[in-house]
Amino acid sequence: MASETVDDGEQTITIKEYLNEVEEEELEADLVLGGDEGKECTYTKGYMKRQAIFSCLTCTPEGNAGVCTACSLSCHDSHEIVELWTKRNFKCDCGNSKFGEFFCKLFPSKDVENVDNLYNHNFKGLYCTCNRPYPDPDVEEQVEMIQCCMCEDWFHEEHIGLESSNEIPRDEEGEPLYEDFICNACSAVCSFLSLYPPTMWAAVVQHSGSTNTKKDKDVMQDIPSACGSEKPENGICSGSSPKKDDLMADTKSESLSGGKGFDTGESSEKKVGSNKDDISHTKCLLGENLVSDIPILPSKPLFLSKNWRDILCRCEKCLDMYNQKHIGYLVDKEDSIAEYEKTAKQKREEKLQQQEGSELSFLDKLGHVEKMEILNGIADMKDEFRTFLESFDPSNAVTSADVHQIFENLAKKRRRVE
Repeated sequence: MASETVDDGEQTITIKEYLNEVEEEELEADLVLGGDEGKECTYTKGYMKRQAIFSCLTCTPEGNAGVCTACSLSCHDSHEIVELWTKRNFKCDCGNSKFGEFFCKLFPSKDVENVDNLYNHNFKGLYCTCNRPYPDPDVEEQVEMIQCCMCEDWFHEEHIGLESSNEIPRDEEGEPLYEDFICNACSAVCSFLSLYPPTMWAAVVQHSGSTNTKKDKDVMQDIPSACGSEKPENGICSGSSPKKDDLMADTKSESLSGGKGFDTGESSEKKVGSNKDDISHTKCLLGENLVSDIPILPSKPLFLSKNWRDILCRCEKCLDMYNQKHIGYLVDKEDSIAEYEKTAKQKREEKLQQQEGSELSFLDKLGHVEKMEILNGIADMKDEFRTFLESFDPSNAVTSADVHQIFENLAKKRRRVE
């Protein structure tokens, strides 16, 4: 049932709608926070691969510091806080030299500075190439923004360098068909992506549901292929690649590993492929002349398909190239937002199961009298709601006065029993 408005102007919704809204808000919060309950400062975990970060403009108006979820709640309550969603390879700054005489309440023994932390204008509450805040006080209708998976800045659709927002890969309901977006500035660092087959790119779909063939063709023409004029075999270029059988064997056994073993958590400068447990390809999936023959592309926004990181080559040459460009995190599966949210959902399910177990355990620990009082109270509440609903006109909306009356009736029953 849709939300209704009673005569006195009070906005009302159904109980089901209310519960659904609460569930959605809780899930959204868990996804943003990565399942972090905000009880302990994350400083002791070092440069975490990804975590929710906040900037306190009250303590650091310069926007040159970030704090974890727990510190934002315990140390900076009532301060002017900017929510930055997530940042990679970040270590909590709360209470270090950037905060003057202010000390962290949860973990005061911090280094003077976290030298590997990276900051941008987001920490001042500003976003996009337009350098505006979000929400923008000068705009009536706030427009949804897109985050670059490399610089992690947020951009308005009209400022990402496209002629029309229809060029953004979405389905008919407006949901994104891409996993990651790379902004104009960062795309220059990723010219090597043009050497990959079309499966790397998210396709633009017309509102009718059919693929916009002409537009897709134009997009792919803008991205030079490693195949030149040759036709790819199975999506892989035959002319510049290793032998087909060896390539397909490498692809099946190694390229879908998701980058396990690539640890960029301790430092943003830590090299991928430096650990003995790292998984890498013996042969380059893109050919032997990758490093010297990467085409130079004009800067343009890129939209990557789902699981595009799994396609990235992990041979020694490519790993070395990633390290030189300081983008080794791209082959670390735990760096992706999709993996971050997957972990958050798992933590949420575990938390809900623990809560159910705690409730049952709580009742089991009670004595017989206490247990009967609680169960009788629940039964009385059910009876009162049932009585109310039986006598209630379903064509009317339930108001706050009705709810107060229900609990007043329950209180009267309780007093009579006592």
